[in-house]
Amino acid sequence: MGIRRIIVCEAQVPFVRGGAEYLVRTLVSQLQRHGFAAELVSIPFKWYPKGEILAHAAAWRLIDLSESNGQPIDLVIASKFPTYFVRHPHKVTWLVHQHRAAYELCGTAFSDFHHVEEDVGTRETIMRTDNAMLRECRRVFTISRTISDRLAKYNGLQHDPLYPPPPFAERIKGGEYGDYVLFVGRLESIKRPDLIVRAMLHVDRPIRLVIVGEGTQRQRTEELAETLGLSDRITFAGAVEESVLVELYKDALAIAFAPFDEDYGYVTLESFLAHKPVITTPDSGGPLEFVRDAENGLICEPNEEAMAAAVNRLAADKALAARFGDAGYERARLVTWEGVIEKLVQSTSPESTSLESKSSTSR
Repeated sequence: MGIRRIIVCEAQVPFVRGGAEYLVRTLVSQLQRHGFAAELVSIPFKWYPKGEILAHAAAWRLIDLSESNGQPIDLVIASKFPTYFVRHPHKVTWLVHQHRAAYELCGTAFSDFHHVEEDVGTRETIMRTDNAMLRECRRVFTISRTISDRLAKYNGLQHDPLYPPPPFAERIKGGEYGDYVLFVGRLESIKRPDLIVRAMLHVDRPIRLVIVGEGTQRQRTEELAETLGLSDRITFAGAVEESVLVELYKDALAIAFAPFDEDYGYVTLESFLAHKPVITTPDSGGPLEFVRDAENGLICEPNEEAMAAAVNRLAADKALAARFGDAGYERARLVTWEGVIEKLVQSTSPESTSLESKSSTSR
C-alpha cells in the first residue's frame, strides 16, 4: 500500500502569521486535495532568551511521529528549524529556513548572537545538531536557491530548491496599473519597510504607497511617515483578508519588495501572477531568483533615491510596467503544486537513497 497518512510539522510563534505559516497550511490543504490524509502538527517556538532555542529543539527531538492511535504515519514533512529534529523513519524536510540568527545573520544588526563565549557555544551546538538532524532525513529540499546556497556554505549539504506557489495563487488576477505602489510583508526591520517609506519623499505625485502587514515595527514605521510629512500619501492597511489583498495586487502600479536576504518571498510570485513588476535590491536574496532587471522588474540599490527613481520610471511609462508584469507572469505560472507534491511524496519510495550517502552531491 502506498503513502496515505502524512504529517506536516510546524514551529509556530503564537499570534504570528507569515510566509512560513501560510506555506505549511497550504501544503496540508494541497496534500488533502491530492488524496492524502494530511494533518498539521505545531509546537510553539520561542527564540529568547537564547537558552530557549536548544530547549525547543530538544522538545521536537522527544516527539516520535511514527504512528498515531495505533496506526502508522507514512511520512513526516518538516519545515523550518527545529521541526526536522522530530523522530520518524521516513522524514523529509522541505526547508523554509534554519535559525537564521545563528547562521548568515550572525554579525549583522538582525541577529542577537555576539562574539561572546555563551553565544559562540550555542551557535556551534545549533550548527552541529542541524547537521546531524538533516542527515537523518530521507530527503531534503529547500524552498529557494538562496537557502540551498546557505546549506552548502554553512553545513556542506547540497540540495536543490523546490519552489512553492503562493497560497492563493488561483485567485490572483491582473488589472489596471494604478496610482499606488504596494508593500506586502511583516513590518520588521529585516523587511525594511522604512526604505520604501523614505523613497516616497522623492516619488512624483500623485503616486501613493499602500503598506499591508503587521509587526513590531509598525508604530515606528507610521511615526517615520508622519515625521517625513508623508502621512497623506501612505496608507497603513494592517493585516487584510486575502480577498482585499487580491484586489490591492490587481490595480497596483508595482510592488516594492526589498527585504534583506529574504529566504524566498511569496510576494514576488504573487506580484507576477497579478502581472505587476517587482522593485527589489541586489541584497534581497530570494526575490532575485525570479526578478530580472529591466525584464520583469527593476533591481536598484538599497537606498531611497534609487528606489524612488525606479517607481518614477514605471509611473512615467505604464506600458513598460505592463510589459514587465506580463513577463513576470510567464515566469510565475510555471510554479505549481503538482510538481511539489510529487517530489515530496515520491522522495520516500523504497529505492530512495539515504541523505547521508548523498550529502556531498547535488541533486
